Amino acid sequence: MGAPRMFGGIEAGGTKFVLAVASSPSDIIARHEMPTRSPDETLAEVEAWFRTHPPLDAIGIASFGPAIIDLADQNWGRIGSTPKPGWSDCDVAGFFRNAFGLPVGFDTDVNGAALAEARYGAGRSASSLVYVTVGTGIGGGLVINGKPVHGAAHPEMGHIFPRRHASDTSFKGICPAHGDCLEGLACGPAIIERWGHSLSELPDDHEALDVIASYIAQLCHSIFAITSAEMIVLGGGVMNTRGLFDRIHREADQLNASYFPGTNRHTIARPGLEENSGLIGALLLAERAAG
Repeated sequence: MGAPRMFGGIEAGGTKFVLAVASSPSDIIARHEMPTRSPDETLAEVEAWFRTHPPLDAIGIASFGPAIIDLADQNWGRIGSTPKPGWSDCDVAGFFRNAFGLPVGFDTDVNGAALAEARYGAGRSASSLVYVTVGTGIGGGLVINGKPVHGAAHPEMGHIFPRRHASDTSFKGICPAHGDCLEGLACGPAIIERWGHSLSELPDDHEALDVIASYIAQLCHSIFAITSAEMIVLGGGVMNTRGLFDRIHREADQLNASYFPGTNRHTIARPGLEENSGLIGALLLAERAAG
Protein backbone atom coordinates (compact mmCIF):
# COMPACT_ATOMS: atom_id res chain seq x y z
CA MET A 1 0.00 0.00 0.00
CA GLY A 2 1.18 3.53 -0.79
CA ALA A 3 1.34 6.46 1.54
CA PRO A 4 -2.04 7.90 2.56
CA ARG A 5 -3.29 10.89 0.64
CA MET A 6 -2.88 14.29 2.30
CA PHE A 7 -5.18 17.25 1.91
CA GLY A 8 -4.82 20.92 2.72
CA GLY A 9 -7.83 22.91 3.85
CA ILE A 10 -8.21 26.70 3.93
CA GLU A 11 -11.16 28.41 5.57
CA ALA A 12 -10.60 31.90 4.21
CA GLY A 13 -12.42 34.48 6.29
CA GLY A 14 -12.46 38.23 6.28
CA THR A 15 -11.06 38.29 9.82
CA LYS A 16 -8.91 35.15 9.94
CA PHE A 17 -7.71 32.21 7.89
CA VAL A 18 -7.93 28.74 9.42
CA LEU A 19 -5.69 26.07 7.90
CA ALA A 20 -5.50 22.31 8.22
CA VAL A 21 -3.56 19.34 6.93
CA ALA A 22 -5.49 16.07 7.04
CA SER A 23 -5.40 12.51 5.77
CA SER A 24 -9.19 12.74 5.35
CA PRO A 25 -11.73 15.48 6.06
CA SER A 26 -12.46 13.89 9.43
CA ASP A 27 -8.83 13.25 10.42
CA ILE A 28 -7.07 16.58 10.92
CA ILE A 29 -3.35 16.20 11.64
CA ALA A 30 -2.36 19.86 12.02
CA ARG A 31 -4.36 23.09 12.40
CA HIS A 32 -3.35 26.75 12.33
CA GLU A 33 -5.09 30.13 12.63
CA MET A 34 -3.79 33.47 11.40
CA PRO A 35 -5.23 36.97 10.91
CA THR A 36 -6.37 38.06 7.46
CA ARG A 37 -4.07 40.83 6.27
CA SER A 38 -3.33 41.95 2.71
CA PRO A 39 -3.57 39.25 0.02
CA ASP A 40 0.19 39.17 -0.56
CA GLU A 41 1.00 38.77 3.14
CA THR A 42 -1.80 36.33 3.89
CA LEU A 43 -1.39 33.97 0.95
CA ALA A 44 2.40 33.87 1.38
CA GLU A 45 2.01 32.91 5.04
CA VAL A 46 -0.47 30.17 4.13
CA GLU A 47 1.94 28.78 1.52
CA ALA A 48 4.82 28.83 4.00
CA TRP A 49 2.77 26.95 6.61
CA PHE A 50 1.75 24.20 4.18
CA ARG A 51 5.38 23.75 3.11
CA THR A 52 6.30 22.78 6.68
CA HIS A 53 4.08 19.69 6.36
CA PRO A 54 4.13 16.54 4.20
CA PRO A 55 3.41 17.02 0.48
CA LEU A 56 -0.25 17.48 -0.32
CA ASP A 57 -2.43 15.81 -2.95
CA ALA A 58 -4.97 18.63 -3.21
CA ILE A 59 -6.03 21.86 -1.53
CA GLY A 60 -9.58 22.97 -0.78
CA ILE A 61 -10.59 26.58 -0.15
CA ALA A 62 -13.86 27.64 1.51
CA SER A 63 -13.76 31.39 1.03
CA PHE A 64 -15.52 34.55 2.07
CA GLY A 65 -17.34 36.16 -0.79
CA PRO A 66 -18.49 37.14 -3.14
CA ALA A 67 -16.58 34.31 -4.77
CA ILE A 68 -16.50 33.28 -8.42
CA ILE A 69 -17.32 29.56 -8.31
CA ASP A 70 -18.54 28.86 -11.85
CA LEU A 71 -15.96 26.51 -13.38
CA ALA A 72 -16.80 27.84 -16.83
CA ASP A 73 -15.94 31.40 -15.81
CA GLN A 74 -12.42 32.52 -16.74
CA ASN A 75 -12.26 34.21 -13.33
CA TRP A 76 -13.08 31.04 -11.40
CA GLY A 77 -11.32 30.92 -8.06
CA ARG A 78 -11.20 34.67 -7.53
CA ILE A 79 -12.80 36.89 -4.94
CA GLY A 80 -15.39 39.20 -6.50
CA SER A 81 -16.13 42.80 -5.58
CA THR A 82 -15.73 42.82 -1.80
CA PRO A 83 -15.52 45.64 0.74
CA LYS A 84 -12.49 43.85 2.23
CA PRO A 85 -9.64 46.22 1.22
CA GLY A 86 -7.30 44.79 -1.40
CA TRP A 87 -9.12 41.49 -1.89
CA SER A 88 -11.37 42.30 -4.85
CA ASP A 89 -10.32 40.20 -7.88
CA CYS A 90 -7.75 38.30 -5.81
CA ASP A 91 -6.99 34.96 -7.53
CA VAL A 92 -6.97 32.82 -4.40
CA ALA A 93 -7.35 29.43 -6.08
CA GLY A 94 -4.86 30.32 -8.81
CA PHE A 95 -2.23 31.31 -6.26
CA PHE A 96 -2.21 27.86 -4.65
CA ARG A 97 -2.58 25.96 -7.91
CA ASN A 98 0.49 27.76 -9.24
CA ALA A 99 2.46 27.52 -5.99
CA PHE A 100 1.97 23.78 -5.50
CA GLY A 101 0.93 22.44 -8.92
CA LEU A 102 -2.02 20.64 -7.31
CA PRO A 103 -5.75 20.26 -7.91
CA VAL A 104 -7.64 22.98 -6.02
CA GLY A 105 -11.26 22.94 -4.89
CA PHE A 106 -12.93 26.31 -4.37
CA ASP A 107 -16.31 27.35 -3.03
CA THR A 108 -17.87 29.76 -0.56
CA ASP A 109 -17.30 29.39 3.16
CA VAL A 110 -20.99 28.72 3.78
CA ASN A 111 -21.21 26.12 1.02
CA GLY A 112 -18.19 24.42 2.53
CA ALA A 113 -19.73 24.50 5.99
CA ALA A 114 -23.01 23.16 4.61
CA LEU A 115 -21.17 20.25 2.94
CA ALA A 116 -19.41 19.43 6.21
CA GLU A 117 -22.54 19.61 8.36
CA ALA A 118 -24.43 17.46 5.86
CA ARG A 119 -21.76 14.76 5.82
CA TYR A 120 -20.34 14.77 9.33
CA GLY A 121 -22.38 17.13 11.47
CA ALA A 122 -25.94 18.02 12.40
CA GLY A 123 -27.40 17.06 9.02
CA ARG A 124 -26.19 13.51 8.59
CA SER A 125 -29.79 12.25 8.49
CA ALA A 126 -31.04 15.03 6.17
CA SER A 127 -31.00 15.04 2.37
CA SER A 128 -31.20 18.85 2.20
CA LEU A 129 -29.48 21.35 4.48
CA VAL A 130 -28.81 25.08 4.61
CA TYR A 131 -25.90 26.42 6.64
CA VAL A 132 -26.29 30.05 7.71
CA THR A 133 -23.51 32.07 9.28
CA VAL A 134 -24.34 35.16 11.32
CA GLY A 135 -21.13 37.02 12.05
CA THR A 136 -19.15 39.76 10.32
CA GLY A 137 -21.61 39.17 7.47
CA ILE A 138 -24.61 36.93 6.93
CA GLY A 139 -24.63 34.22 4.29
CA GLY A 140 -26.10 30.83 3.56
CA GLY A 141 -25.27 27.76 1.51
CA LEU A 142 -27.70 25.05 0.38
CA VAL A 143 -26.69 21.40 -0.07
CA ILE A 144 -29.03 18.84 -1.61
CA ASN A 145 -28.02 15.17 -1.64
CA GLY A 146 -24.43 16.09 -0.87
CA LYS A 147 -24.04 18.72 -3.59
CA PRO A 148 -23.98 22.50 -3.09
CA VAL A 149 -26.51 24.46 -5.10
CA HIS A 150 -24.91 26.82 -7.61
CA GLY A 151 -26.74 28.97 -10.13
CA ALA A 152 -25.71 32.13 -11.93
CA ALA A 153 -23.41 32.51 -8.91
CA HIS A 154 -23.85 31.42 -5.31
CA PRO A 155 -26.85 32.23 -3.08
CA GLU A 156 -26.77 35.53 -1.19
CA MET A 157 -29.23 34.73 1.57
CA GLY A 158 -28.02 37.57 3.76
CA HIS A 159 -29.25 40.16 1.28
CA ILE A 160 -32.99 39.61 1.49
CA PHE A 161 -35.10 42.42 2.95
CA PRO A 162 -36.83 41.39 6.19
CA ARG A 163 -39.88 43.04 7.70
CA ARG A 164 -38.58 45.71 10.08
CA HIS A 165 -39.00 45.05 13.80
CA ALA A 166 -41.37 47.48 15.52
CA SER A 167 -38.60 48.84 17.76
CA ASP A 168 -36.03 49.07 14.96
CA THR A 169 -37.49 51.40 12.37
CA SER A 170 -34.93 54.20 12.15
CA PHE A 171 -31.58 52.38 11.73
CA LYS A 172 -30.51 52.72 8.09
CA GLY A 173 -28.40 49.57 7.98
CA ILE A 174 -24.75 49.20 7.08
CA CYS A 175 -24.74 47.13 3.89
CA PRO A 176 -22.85 49.26 1.31
CA ALA A 177 -25.04 47.86 -1.48
CA HIS A 178 -28.48 47.53 0.09
CA GLY A 179 -28.52 49.48 3.34
CA ASP A 180 -31.12 47.73 5.48
CA CYS A 181 -31.07 44.23 4.01
CA LEU A 182 -30.76 41.38 6.51
CA GLU A 183 -26.97 41.64 6.65
CA GLY A 184 -27.16 45.40 6.95
CA LEU A 185 -29.46 45.06 9.97
CA ALA A 186 -28.36 41.92 11.80
CA CYS A 187 -24.67 41.16 11.20
CA GLY A 188 -22.15 41.68 14.01
CA PRO A 189 -20.93 45.13 12.86
CA ALA A 190 -24.54 46.32 12.44
CA ILE A 191 -25.29 45.32 16.03
CA ILE A 192 -22.26 47.25 17.31
CA GLU A 193 -23.14 50.26 15.15
CA ARG A 194 -26.65 50.29 16.59
CA TRP A 195 -26.11 49.46 20.25
CA GLY A 196 -22.41 50.09 20.87
CA HIS A 197 -21.61 46.50 21.88
CA SER A 198 -21.63 43.01 20.44
CA LEU A 199 -24.83 41.08 21.09
CA SER A 200 -23.16 38.79 23.63
CA GLU A 201 -21.98 41.83 25.63
CA LEU A 202 -25.49 43.21 26.06
CA PRO A 203 -27.76 42.21 28.99
CA ASP A 204 -29.89 39.10 28.51
CA ASP A 205 -33.07 41.20 28.56
CA HIS A 206 -31.84 43.83 26.09
CA GLU A 207 -34.23 44.58 23.23
CA ALA A 208 -31.48 43.79 20.73
CA LEU A 209 -31.89 40.05 21.28
CA ASP A 210 -35.55 40.15 20.25
CA VAL A 211 -34.75 42.38 17.27
CA ILE A 212 -31.97 40.17 15.92
CA ALA A 213 -33.93 36.98 16.67
CA SER A 214 -36.82 38.36 14.65
CA TYR A 215 -34.63 39.05 11.63
CA ILE A 216 -32.87 35.66 11.67
CA ALA A 217 -36.20 33.87 12.23
CA GLN A 218 -37.55 35.62 9.13
CA LEU A 219 -34.57 34.30 7.18
CA CYS A 220 -35.28 30.77 8.44
CA HIS A 221 -38.95 31.13 7.51
CA SER A 222 -38.01 32.30 4.01
CA ILE A 223 -35.54 29.45 3.53
CA PHE A 224 -38.11 26.84 4.52
CA ALA A 225 -40.74 28.49 2.30
CA ILE A 226 -38.52 28.79 -0.77
CA THR A 227 -36.31 25.69 -0.60
CA SER A 228 -38.24 23.28 1.65
CA ALA A 229 -34.86 22.27 3.09
CA GLU A 230 -35.13 19.78 5.91
CA MET A 231 -32.57 21.47 8.14
CA ILE A 232 -31.10 24.91 8.78
CA VAL A 233 -27.86 25.02 10.76
CA LEU A 234 -27.16 28.39 12.38
CA GLY A 235 -23.48 29.21 12.98
CA GLY A 236 -21.21 32.24 13.24
CA GLY A 237 -20.04 34.40 16.12
CA VAL A 238 -23.34 36.21 16.74
CA MET A 239 -25.06 32.86 17.29
CA ASN A 240 -22.88 32.27 20.36
CA THR A 241 -25.02 34.82 22.22
CA ARG A 242 -26.77 33.17 25.15
CA GLY A 243 -30.49 32.73 24.56
CA LEU A 244 -30.48 33.83 20.91
CA PHE A 245 -30.94 30.38 19.37
CA ASP A 246 -34.02 29.64 21.47
CA ARG A 247 -35.55 33.02 20.62
CA ILE A 248 -35.02 32.37 16.91
CA HIS A 249 -36.54 28.92 17.20
CA ARG A 250 -39.69 30.22 18.91
CA GLU A 251 -40.06 33.12 16.49
CA ALA A 252 -39.63 30.90 13.43
CA ASP A 253 -42.29 28.50 14.74
CA GLN A 254 -44.70 31.41 15.16
CA LEU A 255 -44.00 32.66 11.64
CA ASN A 256 -44.54 29.20 10.21
CA ALA A 257 -47.93 28.86 11.95
CA SER A 258 -47.90 25.12 11.13
CA TYR A 259 -48.62 25.98 7.49
CA PHE A 260 -45.78 24.46 5.50
CA PRO A 261 -46.17 20.91 4.20
CA GLY A 262 -43.72 18.69 6.05
CA THR A 263 -43.49 21.13 8.97
CA ASN A 264 -42.58 18.29 11.32
CA ARG A 265 -39.46 17.63 9.20
CA HIS A 266 -38.18 21.22 9.23
CA THR A 267 -35.42 21.57 11.82
CA ILE A 268 -33.30 24.49 13.02
CA ALA A 269 -30.09 23.22 14.62
CA ARG A 270 -26.76 24.29 16.02
CA PRO A 271 -23.60 23.19 14.17
CA GLY A 272 -22.70 19.60 14.95
CA LEU A 273 -19.06 20.38 14.14
CA GLU A 274 -19.00 23.51 16.33
CA GLU A 275 -16.32 25.92 15.00
CA ASN A 276 -14.89 23.45 12.47
CA SER A 277 -17.69 23.33 9.89
CA GLY A 278 -15.98 25.62 7.36
CA LEU A 279 -12.56 24.03 7.79
CA ILE A 280 -13.85 20.49 7.35
CA GLY A 281 -15.81 21.76 4.36
CA ALA A 282 -12.57 23.04 2.84
CA LEU A 283 -11.02 19.59 3.31
CA LEU A 284 -14.06 18.02 1.60
CA LEU A 285 -13.47 20.38 -1.33
CA ALA A 286 -9.85 19.19 -1.45
CA GLU A 287 -10.92 15.55 -1.39
CA ARG A 288 -13.32 16.15 -4.25
CA ALA A 289 -10.70 18.03 -6.26
CA ALA A 290 -8.26 15.13 -5.83
CA GLY A 291 -10.81 12.73 -7.31
